[in-house]
Amino acid sequence: MPADPFGIYVHIPFCTAKCGYCDFNSYAGHDHLIPSYGEALLAEASLWSRAAGGRTVTSIFFGGGTPSLTPAQEMRQILDGLRAMFEVATDAEVSLEANPGSLGPEYLRELRAAGFNRLSIGVQSFDDAELKSLDRIHSAADAEAAVAAARAGGFEDLNLDLIYGLPGQTMARWRENLERALALEPEHLSLYALTIEEGTPLARDIARGRAEAPDGDLQADLYEWTQERMAEAGFEHYETSNWARPGHRCRHNLVYWKHHEYLGLGAGAHSYFNGVRFSTVLLPNRYVELVQEAAATEGARTMRHLVNVEPITAEVAASDALILGLRLIEGVDVDAFNQRFGVDIDGRFGAAFRECAEYGLIERVEGWLRLTERGRLLSNDVFARLLPEPASV
Repeated sequence: MPADPFGIYVHIPFCTAKCGYCDFNSYAGHDHLIPSYGEALLAEASLWSRAAGGRTVTSIFFGGGTPSLTPAQEMRQILDGLRAMFEVATDAEVSLEANPGSLGPEYLRELRAAGFNRLSIGVQSFDDAELKSLDRIHSAADAEAAVAAARAGGFEDLNLDLIYGLPGQTMARWRENLERALALEPEHLSLYALTIEEGTPLARDIARGRAEAPDGDLQADLYEWTQERMAEAGFEHYETSNWARPGHRCRHNLVYWKHHEYLGLGAGAHSYFNGVRFSTVLLPNRYVELVQEAAATEGARTMRHLVNVEPITAEVAASDALILGLRLIEGVDVDAFNQRFGVDIDGRFGAAFRECAEYGLIERVEGWLRLTERGRLLSNDVFARLLPEPASV
């Protein structure tokens, strides 16, 4: 049997400005740390390379923050270092997140030559007023120029991120956004409903009445129309918020959704590796300091940059895999799930399935368990019922 896919995520936390809706681990005004941070990434990778021996890396994803703020030569050094330390498949998907305004054809040509073969551009909106409300520092014209630069730079696998359900957004404005995205002929589109994350400036503005909260009913209407329009445009709807041209599904994200293991490198990165979940310290300067400490002692009892370490029990692994798998439109293959986790899925989750089925949220079709269209709109209600019982104290 072929080995399971295995991914590496590289977190680059630097941004030009922090957006009001964003709760990612990102920082503006820390560009001076980029050189030492790149060195720390490779030092951390070296700490894990032996433990990952025998695994073939099928995807590498550089996320952020704004990874494209890092000079191309440094990006090449990081990617070359990973290839030297890990067994990376020759056809591995190597993705870079980027913001419009931080991209030019020459920079992208250098990245393409270094081995990056997939680009994900954080457009978010093609409406300048909406971009301003999101604190984005690019314009719609910048986004279109970034796509042209990506094509000129040799990228043939391109994703665009957009957000719908913004305060004050109408159906007509969202339709215009999506049509402008489709006109650029990307291979992949990630389309997310705006969510309000606790602790963000946007959440505080809404709480104080300075901004309008998203309209959940309108978001549902926008999502249903989006599904119809994307099908008309020839895209496969393969995950709740993701659509792809045939052959262009995001292989790295499928590692997560199919509950395979992955290693996260960088400040605030998360991992699921050797049956253990863990993350790293959030602050970039502290991350650099602690990784340098671990590298100096070859990691022996000094990997203090690791936090939230949690060995995953069989019960938690089965629950996680089911929840993540139900995000996929095809759902979960019941027989394969039972074999993989050594459980009877109906014996373990039958009560939750029956309750969700009564509400029209899940269905079983030819041995696959999946969310209904209504279930995708209310997926959090389904997932809450599938969480493992909390451990007794």
